[in-house]
Amino acid sequence: MERSTWGTRAGFIMAAVGSAVGLGNIWRFPYVAYENGGGAFFIPYLFALLTAGIPILILEFTIGHRYRGSAPLSFFRMSGKKAEWLGWWAMFVSFVISVYYAVIIAWAMRYTLFSFNQAWGEDTEGFLFSDFLQLTVSPGETGGIVWGIFIPLVIVWAITLGILLAGVKKGIEMANRIFIPTLVLIFIVIVIRAVTLDGAAMGLEAFFKPNFDAIMDPTVWVAAYGHIFFSLSVAFAIMITYSSYLPKKSDITNNAFITGFANSSFELLAGIGVFAVLGFMAAQSGVEVADVASAGVGLAFVVFPAIINEFPGFNGLFGFLFFLSLTLAGLTSLMSITETYVAGFTEKFGISRRKAVAIGGGLAALISILFATQGGLFFLDIADYYINQFGVAAVGLVEVVMVVWILRKAGTLQDHANEISDIRLGGWWKFSLGVITPIVLGYMMFGLLRLNIFQQFETDTGNYEGYSNMFTLFGGVAVAAGALIFGILFSLGKWHKNYRYYDEHSEHPAKEKE
Repeated sequence: MERSTWGTRAGFIMAAVGSAVGLGNIWRFPYVAYENGGGAFFIPYLFALLTAGIPILILEFTIGHRYRGSAPLSFFRMSGKKAEWLGWWAMFVSFVISVYYAVIIAWAMRYTLFSFNQAWGEDTEGFLFSDFLQLTVSPGETGGIVWGIFIPLVIVWAITLGILLAGVKKGIEMANRIFIPTLVLIFIVIVIRAVTLDGAAMGLEAFFKPNFDAIMDPTVWVAAYGHIFFSLSVAFAIMITYSSYLPKKSDITNNAFITGFANSSFELLAGIGVFAVLGFMAAQSGVEVADVASAGVGLAFVVFPAIINEFPGFNGLFGFLFFLSLTLAGLTSLMSITETYVAGFTEKFGISRRKAVAIGGGLAALISILFATQGGLFFLDIADYYINQFGVAAVGLVEVVMVVWILRKAGTLQDHANEISDIRLGGWWKFSLGVITPIVLGYMMFGLLRLNIFQQFETDTGNYEGYSNMFTLFGGVAVAAGALIFGILFSLGKWHKNYRYYDEHSEHPAKEKE
């Protein structure tokens, strides 16, 4: 079976950047930087990018390109059954993320329409939680379906699965060639407007003013590594899958540097835009930037609508552009996340892309209805926390330890990358992967385990967000553990005969031997 390939190198880079640039770049990075030393945060951030982000990107690009398969198939071809489970684990982590990520895009899509007449009114917080999400139930209860979320959710899945059905070149590549330039253009317009607002300078000063004392704090460095890790779409099985579609002669290392720095450039652009607007909000309200700065859902769906209400003109247009940028950033990430299990199922069971999209994508879309209920936000919040901390971060830690120390494949992969890349890998790459990344991720994981096992959150129950033990166990812990359990179970079955054998030296490694 001939493997799908990207049409052009630019198409692959746009798809990789599209995957990396997601909602977190816009609503998470600016606040993380602000909270961890402002301008001084860029020192640990850049260090983390060069010693963890780009090295892991190179690792995953090389694995996918060398072994020519989805994450489970690539790990199977690397070291058989003892490594295959890791690919499935990463793939099921992606499956879980896709299920709730689609719902946030549906919110953004709906808010894009709300922007025209500022339908959220003056009380943006009350509108989000009471009118829009209809959050009238306790954590763990579903309540009824919220049709105002369900309908855009159906549209999100229809767009995503429609793109994936069209294939790698005509679907994913074509969509990213349209979405990514559009997203960048929209955000440049947002930033230009934002920096011309009254109070913008105050916001930018808060964002860029360096607090050099902060970089002596180890938690700031952990925050930098944590953010780089989640921001670049590594350990999601995505980059392995995407790079497996590269032609035989592809500059792996260069592609990784371009992807890493393009993602960081967009984050910086987002930071300027967000904090310029927060400065305007602070000036209008007569308060400090610290009083209005926030991250996540609150920033996007409470603070930004309130800011749009205060705009001196073209409120509707600015709101439309902001929420359209969230929608586009979300869609490019969702299609990459979903492609991981479409590719995995296609290869494991030897089914067509159409069937894999229908089964995998259809199942994810069906489960995502849970998050379109009245209690959906609680399920989303706890699943997001646990699958990120004990799914993505854990996969990343296990991945580097297994590849470098247990399977001893770093040298083989380094040779493969050096054969086809302009920038040659040396001791820096092996040291970053084998020493720096495991130490930082291990330290992070130890802290997270201690925080959760001993219930050390500053809440009434000691659990994340004060959730009950039962809801934490079934809504969070079970979801993260489920990804690992399903990963192990799927690795037990045999591969379809078309993918079972692999000739590493073949000119077309994707043409399998019977």
